[in-house]
Amino acid sequence: MIERYARTVKGSGPGLLLAHGGGGGIEPNFGPLLADLTRTHTVVAPDLPGAGDTPRATAPLELDAVADALVAAAVEEGVERFTILGYSLGTAVAVRAAARHPERVTGLVLTAGFARVDHRTRLNVDVWRALLDGDRDTLARFNLSVAFGAPALEALSAEELEETVRAVAGSVPAGTPEQVDLVERVDTRGDLPGISVPTLVVAAALDRLASPELSRALAAGIPGAELVEVDSGHLVAAEAPEEWGKAVREFLDRHGV
Repeated sequence: MIERYARTVKGSGPGLLLAHGGGGGIEPNFGPLLADLTRTHTVVAPDLPGAGDTPRATAPLELDAVADALVAAAVEEGVERFTILGYSLGTAVAVRAAARHPERVTGLVLTAGFARVDHRTRLNVDVWRALLDGDRDTLARFNLSVAFGAPALEALSAEELEETVRAVAGSVPAGTPEQVDLVERVDTRGDLPGISVPTLVVAAALDRLASPELSRALAAGIPGAELVEVDSGHLVAAEAPEEWGKAVREFLDRHGV
């Protein structure tokens, strides 16, 4: 039985399914793009388990099940075919969804993602997971130190930095532990050669959480994939929303997806 994910549906036009990141959500991961995307597309934005209005999982998350539930959310809303815009962990979900449901997926946009984490990312994830059981202020400081690109971080005043720390510490989704565990376990390398839909990979060139080399490997593994790089750390929506939005818009318009 496929678990039902809570979701938001806005806009009209071709289908666009969003897959957010581990420990993230629709608004923090895609917020600056939503107004433009819903202008031309029917956007289906599901909450992963333990985020938004979807209940927390009672067992470890499995990538196949998450991908199937994400696809089911769109189909339940009458959106039979769609492009998937994935961010971070959501890129692995998007790739697996395309591999398992090729009749439904018309395109992929994969941002700050990975097919499988490298050792540096694994170490970051290990610390992230350990800090979830402790002080949220410390967790927020660690996450910001690796997720923000250096230019964006240094552009903050001391007051803005502390405000950001408080905001991050107070907005950790309940399902973050299960989502972070899934980050460390995913491996979609075997799916990549079989992806046949138009694909855009957006690498965050200043990313210290998930290295841009991981995005470059994604693009290299998918036949015909396009690769663009934005000057941003992992938090692309916060650091480079205009550059990211432009790349996504140009891809969607050019391929008619």
